[in-house]
Amino acid sequence: MSEVNSSEHVGRWTRFVTARPRLALLAALVITALAVFAGSGVADRMGSGGWEAPDTESTYTTQVLEREFPASQPNLLLLIDGGAASVDDPAVAAEADRLTERLSAEPGIAGVGSYWRTKSPALRSTDGHEAIVAARIEGDEKGAGEILDRIAPAYRGTHGPVEVSVGGPVAVRHEMQSIIQEDLLRAELIALPVTLVLLVMVFGSAIAALLPLGVGIVAILGTNAVLRGITEFTDVSVFAQNLTTALGLGLAIDYALFIVRRFREELAAGADTRAAIGTTLRTAGRTVLFSALTVAVSLAAMMVFPQYFLRSFAYAGIAVVLLAAAAALILLPAALMLLGPRVNSLDLRRLLRRRGKTASGPVEAGEGPGRGWARFSVLVMRRAPVFAVVTTVGLVLLGLPFLGVKFGTADDRQLPATAESRVVQEHIRDGFPGSPGGGLEVLAEGAASPDRYAAFRERIAALPGVQRVDGPVTAGGSAYYDVLPEGETVGQGAQDLVRELRAEPAPFDTSVTGAAAVLVDSKAAIADRLPWAVGIIVVVTLLLVFLLTGSVLIPLQAVVLNALSLTAMFGAVVWVFQDGNLSGVLSFTSTGDIETTLPVLMFCVAFGLSMDYGVFLLSRIKEEYDRTGDHEHAVTFGLRHTGGLITAAAVILAVVMVAIGTSRVTNTKMLGLGIALAVLMDAMVVRSLLVPAVMKLMGRVTWWAPAPLRAFHQRFGLSEGEPAPAPAGDREAEGTEGADGEGGDRARDKVTAGA
Repeated sequence: MSEVNSSEHVGRWTRFVTARPRLALLAALVITALAVFAGSGVADRMGSGGWEAPDTESTYTTQVLEREFPASQPNLLLLIDGGAASVDDPAVAAEADRLTERLSAEPGIAGVGSYWRTKSPALRSTDGHEAIVAARIEGDEKGAGEILDRIAPAYRGTHGPVEVSVGGPVAVRHEMQSIIQEDLLRAELIALPVTLVLLVMVFGSAIAALLPLGVGIVAILGTNAVLRGITEFTDVSVFAQNLTTALGLGLAIDYALFIVRRFREELAAGADTRAAIGTTLRTAGRTVLFSALTVAVSLAAMMVFPQYFLRSFAYAGIAVVLLAAAAALILLPAALMLLGPRVNSLDLRRLLRRRGKTASGPVEAGEGPGRGWARFSVLVMRRAPVFAVVTTVGLVLLGLPFLGVKFGTADDRQLPATAESRVVQEHIRDGFPGSPGGGLEVLAEGAASPDRYAAFRERIAALPGVQRVDGPVTAGGSAYYDVLPEGETVGQGAQDLVRELRAEPAPFDTSVTGAAAVLVDSKAAIADRLPWAVGIIVVVTLLLVFLLTGSVLIPLQAVVLNALSLTAMFGAVVWVFQDGNLSGVLSFTSTGDIETTLPVLMFCVAFGLSMDYGVFLLSRIKEEYDRTGDHEHAVTFGLRHTGGLITAAAVILAVVMVAIGTSRVTNTKMLGLGIALAVLMDAMVVRSLLVPAVMKLMGRVTWWAPAPLRAFHQRFGLSEGEPAPAPAGDREAEGTEGADGEGGDRARDKVTAGA
């Protein structure tokens, strides 16, 4: 019943997308042009923060301090270098005072202070040749960036006897945003031509190779327009643009590869263009839609987290996945309708085939790469216990370094070593006593006598791990203290001190902020929401895979194997980026920890992509199992018909992610290279070794489901193939002959070489 209705729906959809293909493509061109206009300037409206949770004690405290004590939260630092002269030299001091007065008069600047005004030793370098002018730029990230752009050129550079450099949190974020935009453009310039070459190698035809790129470009431009609209209502991280480009190209190529491959198979089997498109949409099209839903759900899980950094990737990911699927299911069939057999035109590999003295034109897939995958799957299943155990143990060992993960916060060391704002922060971190700006602030609210304020200061100073306490600074009915912890700014000692300060009784309301406090609150927020995110991903994945396969065990297998495919990524993240191995080769500075939100982001993205490949493989296995009832043959058939496709798609997506990983910003580098590794491990190890080995070990019980669930699947389930009569019996898969897909499938296997 459901299959008949599904076929009717697909039939109507086929007629819709192929009735007026020129009109459909023209409409898509117009919509894409509008998207270019709507999405222009989206990066300028994005933020470069978002790691902190908004509804936490540290965020509340920071907001109060910004409002009541702007000097306590400086986000702009001018590093004044007197050269050979001391900062106390009269000429240096006079010029520094002039710059301080000038900065105080700038619109949007508050809380200006300097060493020359306060004589604070924290604002003077230990060698006496550098000192700091500190101020706060008011407003949100976008407004602060605009003010920085306006005033920085007037202060940066030589002023009489001093040299001025611009730093501080605003400068770090602003420079990070600019570098990310530059790196993203470079990544696109690297990825697009390399991707095109790889697609030509996969398809043979230049025409067929251009189709996935077209789908990807439409998805990317459309997503930029969506993000531009979202910035009108909420904050969006500039880092999300990297995911837009990576998934826009990667998933569009995945979906287009799958659809074009099936379309060419149907043409080779003798179907006319319209019939080939109908079969393609009924089979590969439904799988693409199903895959898009699974990836979108994995990315949507990031919406449960309060940090807008993570939510931004959900916005971008959901939009680009759905747009890539829509373009693949609407625009691609329209283009194929117009092209027909000409989709195989401009075969750029003919010259190579001639040089190799091979015949051009269609060849039997069973005589090409398909037979190699079939033989490989048979080998794996013959030694299934060995492959299952060795592969699982190997993946677990690769993930062991993650047991030593240390979480931290992103800072200036994300930037390249030559970035001005990083240079300023390093001078301050290495050359100034107590690293000004790196301590904790304790806010005291409620009127109190000077004696009570002083007594509380002494209690803070007596806490373990406190190096120095400055203050209190009072205003109205509140005050604040600067507390400098011993050791690293966001180390475990500083985090423990945050908890001690929050637990310390006081005669007034107290709250704590600072880098270590933000980290403590961010970790707590992620730990609180992580079970919900994982639960959403697992439950929806189990449901969707059940709807695809009708099995109770295959969804459980998919979740476990997907998780195993991520172990190498997480192990590499710690071994490389936390521990600093390969830091010289990859040109980054290890901070000794991993930014708290990055593992969550990488898990959601990589898990979704793993499900993408898993759906492609399982749908083809399910199709053949429904047709023949032969479990082992179906596994071999599925791997034979998707192994090369999945590997090609994974390599192309890895190329895109590696291009993203060439970024000069460490977090972007980690994201790109980590997901590239996860994608390759999933396609080349899990899908090639673990899946066939585990399915062999499970045997026909793989497809078991209790009677009520079988009835539910028959009514509401999805499958790539047509309903088939009950199998007469199992057929043993014997070598590659059993993998040839006997009957009508041999005709469909006549495809262009490498398709």
